[in-house]
Amino acid sequence: MHVYTAPVVVPVAGEPIREGAIGVDDGRIAYVGPAADAPEAEGATAFDGIVAPGLVNAHTHLCYTAFADMYGNEKEFFEWIQEFARRNPETADEVWKASVRQGIEESLAHGVTAVADIVTPAAAFEALFESELAGVAYWEACFIDDAAWEVRRSAWRDVVTDNRAVNNSDIAVGISPHTLYTLGTEVGKSLAELARTLDIRLHPHLAETSHEDMFVRRGSGPFAFMNRRAGLELEIADGGAGHSPATQMDKVGWLGADAHVAHGVHLDKADRELLRSRGTAVALCARSNARLEAGEPPVADLRAEGNTVAIGTDSRASSPDLDVAAEWPVLRRLALAQGDGGEGLNEWLVRAATEGGAKALGRSDIGVLKVGARADLAVFDVPTEGDPYAALVTGAAGNCTATVLKGKLLKGDPLEDQPSQDEPLEP
Repeated sequence: MHVYTAPVVVPVAGEPIREGAIGVDDGRIAYVGPAADAPEAEGATAFDGIVAPGLVNAHTHLCYTAFADMYGNEKEFFEWIQEFARRNPETADEVWKASVRQGIEESLAHGVTAVADIVTPAAAFEALFESELAGVAYWEACFIDDAAWEVRRSAWRDVVTDNRAVNNSDIAVGISPHTLYTLGTEVGKSLAELARTLDIRLHPHLAETSHEDMFVRRGSGPFAFMNRRAGLELEIADGGAGHSPATQMDKVGWLGADAHVAHGVHLDKADRELLRSRGTAVALCARSNARLEAGEPPVADLRAEGNTVAIGTDSRASSPDLDVAAEWPVLRRLALAQGDGGEGLNEWLVRAATEGGAKALGRSDIGVLKVGARADLAVFDVPTEGDPYAALVTGAAGNCTATVLKGKLLKGDPLEDQPSQDEPLEP
């Protein structure tokens, strides 16, 4: 056993522990509690600051880490999303893999140890599987109408089944039906059926922009024009569905306890109630939404009404970094501006980035520090006096000083006894 100690440990699974310790054995947590009561260990590592569970990035596209220049351009959402269609076919497999590996390194440097990653090129699976991250890699279906699906269905499914067959990692394979405005209705239903047949998870984008709402309700707006120009014939474009994207998503089978959605910016009260009734979590990506001028997610309402909320960064094409902790102060400001009273808000935000993300991914052994869980830790250089949740929310962004992945120290400068077998990871 190896023991990690810190002035404050925030297990999430229990109350914060002053002068706490985490005992690790074979990549799993064997002890969480006061340092004074920790069992004897072969080695010890002492950290400054606050130790929390490794963070869960509940929505990202690591394959687009190399597309960071798109974050700085001035294109609005409608033009921005079409840039991918121009770039993707020209990108070689080795470039995709390098981009994913770069995203993994950046994630770990920020204390992120689990991801819900959208996989656009099949080559990205290899880079994800060779890592020791936890999470789900969601094979994305995008820009496919019902006619094209008849031709592509078999090959698309083969990518899912083939990668499940060779996967020996802690990242499961799932399915990401991109959105209602890029997939035919029968395509959507077929993807949902496939996911349930294979017992794997779903992760679509929902209610990210007002353009999406316009398209689904009335079959009009910029996305209707985009699809006509691309030759994409979607049934819903013929007059729209007459109801919200959330309702339509439920009709095609994309909601459920085995699914979580990304963004949820334009969700009304009925939509939020529908998600709760289906047990579907929402991964908020506030900084990405701001960059794309997509709107502000209803953080205060989601919290007040009891929706399960997780936190994501989205990709480097729409976010300044892959630092989940940097989403905390943004979401806090939004919640307060929307009328949240603030009591318990900091703790709620920390939980959203840890156990909320774990729930979104269908995992109970990540996002918390408890006996039996994966030994994934994030150490932050923040004040240890006062409320640790407030310290994390206001100061953790950019201040991860160490990351422990499956019990192994990957980066940081601990005070003593760093295990000699671990190599530091440069951020």
